Amino acid sequence: MKRFAMRDLLAWKERKGRKPLILWGARQVGKTWLMKEFGRACYRQTAYISFFQNRRISAVFDGDFNMERILTSLSIESGVRITPGDTLIILDEIQSCPAALESLKYFAEDASEYHVIAAGSLLGVAMHAGTSFPVGKVDEMNLYPMSYREFLCAIGEEALLEVLEQKKYISDFRDRLIADLRTYYYVGGMPEVVQEFVQSRDFTQVRSRQMALIRQYEEDFSKHIPAAQLAKTRLVWNAIPVQLAKENRKFFFGQVKPGARQKDLEDAIQWLTDYGLVYKVNKVSKPAVPLKSYAEMNAYKLFIFDCGIAAAMSELDASALLEGNRVFTEFKGALTEEYVLTQLISDTDYRPYYYSGEKSTYEMDFLIQKGADVVPIEVKSEVNVKSKSLRAYYDKFQPVMSYRISMADYEAQDWMTNIPLYAIHDLL
Repeated sequence: MKRFAMRDLLAWKERKGRKPLILWGARQVGKTWLMKEFGRACYRQTAYISFFQNRRISAVFDGDFNMERILTSLSIESGVRITPGDTLIILDEIQSCPAALESLKYFAEDASEYHVIAAGSLLGVAMHAGTSFPVGKVDEMNLYPMSYREFLCAIGEEALLEVLEQKKYISDFRDRLIADLRTYYYVGGMPEVVQEFVQSRDFTQVRSRQMALIRQYEEDFSKHIPAAQLAKTRLVWNAIPVQLAKENRKFFFGQVKPGARQKDLEDAIQWLTDYGLVYKVNKVSKPAVPLKSYAEMNAYKLFIFDCGIAAAMSELDASALLEGNRVFTEFKGALTEEYVLTQLISDTDYRPYYYSGEKSTYEMDFLIQKGADVVPIEVKSEVNVKSKSLRAYYDKFQPVMSYRISMADYEAQDWMTNIPLYAIHDLL
């Protein structure tokens, strides 16, 4: 499989002042595969270490941080004679060994000639109170489920991707792009699920893989989440697809559990976001720079981290793929908004927010900050669309640029640009 993150890893390898790299990401998004493939393609050899249920190697970090001793131990454990420059040291599941996480500081200060990449989850780090995170001593990178463009590569549509990225003859291949997008809505970007689709082209098997992943995540809840929060976390997790199907996609705590308030569920929501399974999009009280300063902490939307997993949790039937554009309009367009949000996160560097007009007369699906400008984004799941909310926002705030993302073709008007759903990366 082709992961665009490989380009970022290559840039890290060649960077002056390179520090140990931490690759964050939810379980099963492909962190281990990516690190090993990076080592295979770009280094003479790879020393792979996993801390998962490996007490022997974890004990190496219980003592002092003598780098010569630690490097000798890593060489013995991996069976690779580690040499600077041509060996990639991979420290996988590093959240299982807080001392190993802390050791990255000493790799940066005392052994910077060695190339070290670690992978883990924020959930694991959050579990270990008192863990000394090596602030300023590491580079960090996030890995997400495969984007639509990566999905095109995986299913053998590299030529179609080239057409899309070069913006040449797109109208000639529009139907194929939409058909593949329809499939992506259902399959999503989890590497294991995508691989199943590539091999079998069987949507029943795809759904089976998705449900197995969902069960694994829910099993992880009981392993990592305090008993007092477990039931609430499961309630929140299962409520997200239901709440996204509403016209107003703001997360309502009382609809998770009657009488529930934010303070009752905020720990559960934090666990899910730390684990990488849920994305939080905060409302802003004012569409002004910097958007972060106007974020309302008690008003937000929650999205599942992968549209395929969201489709499985919503019990979207495979027959929707065969019925024109039904898959795009299912759940009042909720799956389209879910898709757009995941692509914004995986394919761009923007942090999305959203905005509601006074008395909720209109809502802007997403706002992003491009330099000194606040850019509104309206999401539509169909071709023939009217942009009443975007127009109302434009008339009031006069943004420098406005975007509508829909099934319609590229179109530039004096006040708004339409970008096809399959070309969200153009927001870069």
